[in-house]
Amino acid sequence: MNTANGPEAKKYKRSDNVIPDFEHLFDDEPPPSHGKRKKRGTGFLYYRRLLQKNKGGFLLSIFMFVLKNLPVWVMPIITSNIIDLAGGEMNGDTVRSLIINSVVLVVVLLQNIPTHVIYSRITDKMLRRTGAGMRGTVIRKLQHLSITYHKEIETGKLQSKFLKDIESVDALNTNMLKVLIPNIIVALVSIGISIYNSRLVTVFFLVIIPANILLTQIFSKRMRKKNHQYRVENETVSAKFTNMLGMLPVTKAHGLENEEIEECDKNIRELTAKGLAVDKTNSYFGSALWVVANLLNGACLVFCALFALRGVISPGDIVLYQSMFTSISGAVQTIVNVLPTFAVGFEAIGSLSEIMLSKDVEDSAGKKKLANVEGNVLFEHVSYKYPNGTAYVVEDFCLDVKKGECIAVVGASGSGKSTLMNLIIGFLKPTSGTLYIDGNDITELSLSDYRHFISVVPQNSILFSGTIRENIVYGLEKVDNAAVERAAEMANLNEFVKDLPNGLDTFVGEQGGKLSGGQKQRVTIARALIRDPKVLILDEATSALDNISEYQVQKAISGLIKGRTTFIVAHRLSTIRDADRIVVMDAGKCVEVGTYEELMQKKGKFYELKNLNDMNYKIAEESLGEATA
Repeated sequence: MNTANGPEAKKYKRSDNVIPDFEHLFDDEPPPSHGKRKKRGTGFLYYRRLLQKNKGGFLLSIFMFVLKNLPVWVMPIITSNIIDLAGGEMNGDTVRSLIINSVVLVVVLLQNIPTHVIYSRITDKMLRRTGAGMRGTVIRKLQHLSITYHKEIETGKLQSKFLKDIESVDALNTNMLKVLIPNIIVALVSIGISIYNSRLVTVFFLVIIPANILLTQIFSKRMRKKNHQYRVENETVSAKFTNMLGMLPVTKAHGLENEEIEECDKNIRELTAKGLAVDKTNSYFGSALWVVANLLNGACLVFCALFALRGVISPGDIVLYQSMFTSISGAVQTIVNVLPTFAVGFEAIGSLSEIMLSKDVEDSAGKKKLANVEGNVLFEHVSYKYPNGTAYVVEDFCLDVKKGECIAVVGASGSGKSTLMNLIIGFLKPTSGTLYIDGNDITELSLSDYRHFISVVPQNSILFSGTIRENIVYGLEKVDNAAVERAAEMANLNEFVKDLPNGLDTFVGEQGGKLSGGQKQRVTIARALIRDPKVLILDEATSALDNISEYQVQKAISGLIKGRTTFIVAHRLSTIRDADRIVVMDAGKCVEVGTYEELMQKKGKFYELKNLNDMNYKIAEESLGEATA
């Protein structure tokens, strides 16, 4: 039965396109080894695991390389034979030998075409899949790492690791498969041919190997050090560049362009200096290696000529041995020359391992997957402090929230409001106490599944470079147009979308830069609405808006919270009058709970905050009016 285009072929093609996952290669424990093992860098240890993962492909690639490279070894032997035949008598045996050598030469040369194509196909496919696997592995790890991890590391450094370090690993793989291993084979086969013909000449040949190795040892430690310094400085510059782009509006608003340029120039000069140090070391290394190789090559020619004059070898053998010596010398020189890229590659893998070894991950394996969420949330003596912190950000917090309730959380900056929201989302885990979702301990839930039932509208609207429609349906599949338009209408988007040239299909620019703050916030509300969440979190969703924009967004929010368990972190306290309960936080503790009227009559902490809040807004409005006048 022919299955070339059947189900089996399709199954093979699908599996052929699967991106490999290398996360398991990055473990704390080094790979098992027998006997005494020299201390190696972490980059080498993880790369060895990668080689073991691709062992089958490497072996097949080596086999095909030997076949395709036969002309390199056979041609010097045939050349030597023909030269010796030319120095003898012309007879039948001579003619027969010439014909045999000629046929062998033609066959060996012609077979190079199919074997080279097969070798390239195997090798290139393995390299591409390995590169894709490294990129996919890092992306998966970054997605699984907690929000806390991402807050503690600069985005620029992550970008440098993902772009530059993976590129260096790609170069390492290419040099390993297409340079190092092939040249080791070339050297070994050439040595084998030399030993077969003359062990005495081979002894002289082997002098070049320790000479090159000694030279490598002299430079290798310095190269590793310089490459490490350059990599760290490159990450610093990348992080500085990312910060510069984010601060650009502030920089220009305060006329600090020259200061920012001077600071960036300083970082670039430091990076350039470290790059030049790497180049200088590599330059000395390459030059010294070239001089040593050519001195030894000349010595080999003289050595073989002396042997031929004494009758130890034939004149044709001079060509053979000189070819073998050049082959060995060239292979060793190429291997040693490429070693700096190995130092860079191992350093890059060590850098990537800093991401891969992080334990600050959200692991949902084996945890309960919720089929539905009602919206009951119970805080039972929940406390939280950051891993390296000493004081509790939230301490002994208790609150029982029934489905459909609207809970407002207020308090001064640093009182623990956003921490409570991050605990509900699952970004943070309680240091002590328990947080229950519909009676389930949140630490025992698959957070990825749980979050399908919640939506968050943050203070700072997060949009990507795409259309308004694409930002609304982000992460959803097969959303019909009616649902999108309904969500847009409920979020009060039509107020400005109707005036846009392409409506909902208008591009918003990078980070939504073509929209105002209020417009962006309403897009994020539409994104929340279309998911029909059971639990809704509004984290100071109107604090950064002007009065008109806040009014529009507030109208959208009023439609959003109906029938959902809602948590509102409020900046303007007058906007939470209709909340079922208001929780007042102070220094991580809940000091008051009640309705708006109850807390105002009590004249406690909320009453103080409300009066102070109103006063601040009045002063701000008066200042704005004077500035406008």
